[in-house]
Amino acid sequence: MDKEVRTQRRLPAEEGVWVFLFGDMTVFAMLFGVYLYYRGQTPGVFDESQLRLNQTFGAVNTLVLLTSSLLVVTAVRALRHNARQLARRLIFAAMACGVVFVINKVIEYSQKISHGIVPATNQFFMYFYVMTGLHLFHVVIGMALLLFVVKLSRKPVLADREWSYLEGAACFWHMVDLLWIVIFPLLYLVK
Repeated sequence: MDKEVRTQRRLPAEEGVWVFLFGDMTVFAMLFGVYLYYRGQTPGVFDESQLRLNQTFGAVNTLVLLTSSLLVVTAVRALRHNARQLARRLIFAAMACGVVFVINKVIEYSQKISHGIVPATNQFFMYFYVMTGLHLFHVVIGMALLLFVVKLSRKPVLADREWSYLEGAACFWHMVDLLWIVIFPLLYLVK
């Protein structure tokens, strides 16, 4: 009987990255909790304000970020199989998804502002701009990290530490996606 070679399971990236990611998600979780508390205090204002959002923007951005996460996972696998050129193309495609997200968000903000809907309009829109703006900031940071992954992918061989950096960047990108999966229904769908 052939012996099966098993790879040792391990946590991707360094432990410190996970502390940062969980800390970041905890901040967002508290923000979500505060939002839900105030939504419960004035449901009429929140429901009426939510109707002024365009769900298409949120749905498109959800699909774009889910696609980008799939591209990042596939790129990391490609790098593990030494398909560096494919990995770079996949990362650039994921970054293009990030750019689409940013453009959609700028268009959405522009439309809201042109109709006089700003953070000071009411509590719902204050939370809308804070949550989506903070998330947008994370998308931009994530795109910078993906650019760093492209740089790493150009190396013929990656040291263990460089693999850890690469995995940390990928995990950050997936966290950004996960946060949007909560933000989208919370702001655009939940009544």
